[in-house]
Amino acid sequence: MTTDNPPIQAQQRIIAIGDIHGCPHTLDALLRKISPQQEDLLVFLGDYIDRGPSTRETIDRLIELRDTMQCCFIMGNHEQMLIDSLERADPSVWLDNGGTATLASYNLEDPSQIPARHLDFIRSCSYFHETPEFIFVHGGLDPEMTVRDNLAFLQPQAYCWMRRHLEPQFLQQSSKRWEKTVVCAHTPTEEVILHERLISIDTGCVYTNRIGLGKLTAVVLPERHILQEKNLDIESA
Repeated sequence: MTTDNPPIQAQQRIIAIGDIHGCPHTLDALLRKISPQQEDLLVFLGDYIDRGPSTRETIDRLIELRDTMQCCFIMGNHEQMLIDSLERADPSVWLDNGGTATLASYNLEDPSQIPARHLDFIRSCSYFHETPEFIFVHGGLDPEMTVRDNLAFLQPQAYCWMRRHLEPQFLQQSSKRWEKTVVCAHTPTEEVILHERLISIDTGCVYTNRIGLGKLTAVVLPERHILQEKNLDIESA
């Protein structure tokens, strides 16, 4: 079950999960640690596809979760690149950024032949999800604008790519104008960033060959409890 803005229940846990990148076994192991309940809301922060070995299995798993749990799926820049490649009939940029692994998982050479059910799922992803306390996006928001102004004046695709909020001058709370906490992924960091107005949880699940990365991370809200799982889909060098 999924809606654009699932209703928030009293004491409901919101569980945000970072970039999966075609690693479904790692996702399942993390979900076992989370032990989500029917009243929980799972917010997936995008980049379900590309780079990792099993995009097809990952999308199947997410669709299964959508049909059985309260879920919100955020659009990642990799999903956006795939959509753009289909609309422009030019997959070169997407292929150069991990798309070849996605096609291999389907045993295809043409992204337009990806099963319609999977493409429909990808196209249905939201650019943001908002609650009274949090806003969930893939990349981030402009730290020199309020959340309201980000939503009013930026193209939604910008939320998939934003990284300005991670520049040193903006990492201090006093330099951000956000009126609620931004929860995002997109930019791999060795440690989760847990600030009053910023939670960034991409710990580079797919990058098992980089020291300090290779973990899939979830944050349980509102208590800000962190759960992680080392990559189980890719053998480390």
